[in-house]
Amino acid sequence: MKKELYSSLIAIMLIMNACQSVEQLSIDYMLPAEVSFPASLKRVAVVNNMPDSPENASQALLKEKEEKSESEIARQTNYYTGNASLTAQALAETLADRNYFDQVIICDSALRTKDRQPREATLSTTEVNELTRSLGADFLIAVENVQLRSVNKLSFLPDIQAYYGTVDVTVYPTLRIYLPNHPGPITTISSPDSIFWEEAGISEAEVRSRLIAKEDLIETASEFAGSSPVQYLLPHWKTAPRYLFTGGSVEMRDAAVYVREQNWEDAIRLWKQVYETKKGKRKMYAAYNIALGYEMQDSIHTAARWAAKAQHIAYDIDRVEEKTPQGLDGSNIPNYVFTTLYVNELTERDQSIARLNLQMQRFKDDF
Repeated sequence: MKKELYSSLIAIMLIMNACQSVEQLSIDYMLPAEVSFPASLKRVAVVNNMPDSPENASQALLKEKEEKSESEIARQTNYYTGNASLTAQALAETLADRNYFDQVIICDSALRTKDRQPREATLSTTEVNELTRSLGADFLIAVENVQLRSVNKLSFLPDIQAYYGTVDVTVYPTLRIYLPNHPGPITTISSPDSIFWEEAGISEAEVRSRLIAKEDLIETASEFAGSSPVQYLLPHWKTAPRYLFTGGSVEMRDAAVYVREQNWEDAIRLWKQVYETKKGKRKMYAAYNIALGYEMQDSIHTAARWAAKAQHIAYDIDRVEEKTPQGLDGSNIPNYVFTTLYVNELTERDQSIARLNLQMQRFKDDF
């Protein structure tokens, strides 16, 4: 969502500033996980701890009313219990592929049976100790619930005289992390995510027959429910869009040449000249570029300071102070919103560096 808003604001700016040249770049950077594991925890066991009759949490989680489009002719919402064994397998495989832990062990057989625990229950300290000892693990990640919500829609598109069907499934996995000798789970992770299918055809029957079947839906969604929470458990890479302003002066154009040569230091030197000598939008563009240059060199704190300077200039350019809160939107303050998004993203990166470094200590900075 943020990326789409970012791109739409750039489009607005290009329309409003036709003389300004812009190039789109991308940057890959690592974000920390929500959970931090001490470096001493090297072996993890993934276990299936979902009871035979888990609570259907998904029905309570999503009750919002969606507006029906004019083209929509049918809709059906279904709730399913996922296959926790497949979820545990997918989780273990994804963790192993990331090579963060020394060893990932899988125990996908259900630990809960009808004659023991008919309802969802956390693992006791005794159970955790027995499982970690028998599996040779330092700690456990337990899959304790997997719920699925499926929304099937069928529409007729009159412009092309065709039927269009979609299946949008939201998965609700619940994971808990256990340490030996620790009473109860140390944390619970609930990470809803969605997976989507679509089909088109000349008849309603054709579309319905080609959409994913219930059995395949549950299998695929259950596997997806195991792979999607890994970003909450492990540091992960993100690809984000960035924009380079290249026009308006000789210095800006020359700096763009340095950028193509990956010579960010000389590019920053030229942008600083523009920043010191120009006013208004040119000064803002230069400040934004300087922030980008420092970010590309992993000087995130400095980049955030320069992005804030660009934001301050944009505030004056868009005359934000003169507009009432009711009259503020991306269309009449595009420069301010655009720079604010970048400030927020850099601030988030800057604040997460310490946590990321802590999480990557097990690799002794070799990452």
